[in-house]
Amino acid sequence: MLNADSVLEVLRPVQDPELRKSLVELNMIRNVAIADGTVSFTLVLTTPACPLREFIVEDCQRAVKTLPGVQEVKVEVTAETPHQKSLPDRTGIEGVKNIVAISSGKGGVGKSTVAVNVAVALAQAGAKVGLIDADIYGPNAPTMLGLADAQVMVSKGPQGDILEPAFNHGVKLVSMGFLIDPDQPVIWRGPMLNGIIRQFLYQTQWGDLDYLIVDMPPGTGDAQLTLAQAVPMAGAVIVTTPQTVALLDSRRGLKMFQQMGVPVLGIVENMSYFIPPDMPDRQYDIFGSEGGAKAAQELGVPLLGCVPLEIPLRQGGDRGLPITVGDPESASAKALKAIAQQIAAKVSVAALASA
Repeated sequence: MLNADSVLEVLRPVQDPELRKSLVELNMIRNVAIADGTVSFTLVLTTPACPLREFIVEDCQRAVKTLPGVQEVKVEVTAETPHQKSLPDRTGIEGVKNIVAISSGKGGVGKSTVAVNVAVALAQAGAKVGLIDADIYGPNAPTMLGLADAQVMVSKGPQGDILEPAFNHGVKLVSMGFLIDPDQPVIWRGPMLNGIIRQFLYQTQWGDLDYLIVDMPPGTGDAQLTLAQAVPMAGAVIVTTPQTVALLDSRRGLKMFQQMGVPVLGIVENMSYFIPPDMPDRQYDIFGSEGGAKAAQELGVPLLGCVPLEIPLRQGGDRGLPITVGDPESASAKALKAIAQQIAAKVSVAALASA
């Protein structure tokens, strides 16, 4: 008989490829309805940025069509991002489900470019996203997000000043760049830096967020320690170039997060190769090749993706139009979107595993 129970039964063997568990057992199949040979139901994914969304839908449709009397299968796809498990010694942020650090061992490897574009790509997929520019001494995210002239509202709250984040391209942003003049240097010691990062975390009106991306300063200093010790983190992503010097520093940064009990989601190799604009079929390994893949294999973490170096990638960052918005069909934009999907998938797996 064609009914809701029989539909759920044929869907039971269909698994989420990342979680490797039955969609039915995970309560990802809901609202089953049958009318005149048409079966409809809601597929609730663990992230709007699911990289295997179409494959899962096709598997579901294929399974249901094996039932006698089924003429059409309609699948409505939504998402409920799981909440990272809280820790007794680290205070979560109300309304924020997952905090992800984008870090690097050294400067100049394109960490901020990756952080901004990952945040935008997640927002484009339908997620609610915030971005903390934690690079206090060199706050570049406002320029990259087209918010260099934005004014951040500050209101009084029971715990002090409350920041209202700026917003563009689907991403909420707080940055030291909003609080100082453009040419003003930040000459601070560790305790002051610790204080402003905690304000960005706890004294900002973030609202409900699926992902809070934190663009870290390079290295393994006070900012990294503050973040790792303050909040329960879904994980950290290490950005490097294929160059040996960058890889050496990235390994140190990766080991620091592991020692602090923060899961390392993987490595992103930026500037993997250069694509000249007048010869788009050519690739030049300016900084070497396959360094990220080798480091990932040696350190036992995934390689989340490789981002080519293209002139529009730099131009977009300079004029406040991230490549994922300004040229979404470019090779670098596609790579960054795929990396965002990989990050979202791994965050979901970690969150559900810890639940």
